[in-house]
Amino acid sequence: MRQFSRHSTRGRFLLALGLGALVLGASGCTRIRTHQGYQVDKLLVDSVQPGIDNRASVEGTLGRPSFTSQFGEQDWYYVSRDMRSLAFSNPKPADQTVLRVRFDAAGNVVAVDRAGLEQVANISPMGDKTPTLGRNRSLFDEIFGNIGAVGAGGMGGNAGGSGPGGGPNGS
Repeated sequence: MRQFSRHSTRGRFLLALGLGALVLGASGCTRIRTHQGYQVDKLLVDSVQPGIDNRASVEGTLGRPSFTSQFGEQDWYYVSRDMRSLAFSNPKPADQTVLRVRFDAAGNVVAVDRAGLEQVANISPMGDKTPTLGRNRSLFDEIFGNIGAVGAGGMGGNAGGSGPGGGPNGS
């Protein structure tokens, strides 16, 4: 009988330990969903019509844009992005909508363009350094690399300064 109770206590302990590990593991797998930017309302976006609406009516319907173009024609952009991640991982875009409203010179809507997640570029930085073309210079090259180079342009082969030969008469 004593043997049976020892095994049941050990079994309960292992079961409690396993459940505790399962709970800890599951708590770390929390999915986080966030939204950034403009809240897209499909009905309102579809109501903006080229040739009918102008800047004032678009602002009244969709609100102020996320940003406007800085160069060229004055396009308005409405950017919306949904992100998701596990508890402590880097967030990744789940959905994105970029709504571009193009205007003519008079301020009337010419076109409404949409772009989605296909416009997201995956950039992979390489640590804290940016690779560049050119020489790899060490610390000593940076410190001592200019010795002899400073002032050498005015001294080379033309010490007398008169002519190509370096002498006082150029010979």
